[in-house]
Amino acid sequence: MINSSIEAELNKNGTLVYTNVGDSMFPLIRSNGDLIVIKKHNGPFKKYDVPLYKRESGQYVLHRVLKVKKDGSYVICGDNRFSKEYGITDKNMLGILHSVIRNGKEIKTTDVKYKIYSHIWCDFFLIRSLILIIKRIIKGK
Repeated sequence: MINSSIEAELNKNGTLVYTNVGDSMFPLIRSNGDLIVIKKHNGPFKKYDVPLYKRESGQYVLHRVLKVKKDGSYVICGDNRFSKEYGITDKNMLGILHSVIRNGKEIKTTDVKYKIYSHIWCDFFLIRSLILIIKRIIKGK
């Protein structure tokens, strides 16, 4: 799917299903294997939500909201990243992760196990970041 059709598909049908490329949301989403289901969502987003947004550069990104700031902007980071992104607002947002389909099984963002994962992954951000940094040092990246 070419990038320009992402917004058209969401606007036309309200749902977008595609295979993600990249490892920034691992272990939740596995690159080139899992299908992800995005639903159109007109903010505001909450902590733990996983929005699909478009950076000023035009790049499409699917990362998790770590914090909603008082000015309405979001602090966002991929589950497999430790660098936070700031300044993302509702004008950047296109949709929200509804579910992940892995090996034919749908994991909905409303599932209890998913919610527990989201809380642990976000609430222990500093510990997770340290582990990711150590892993990268060991791998030499």
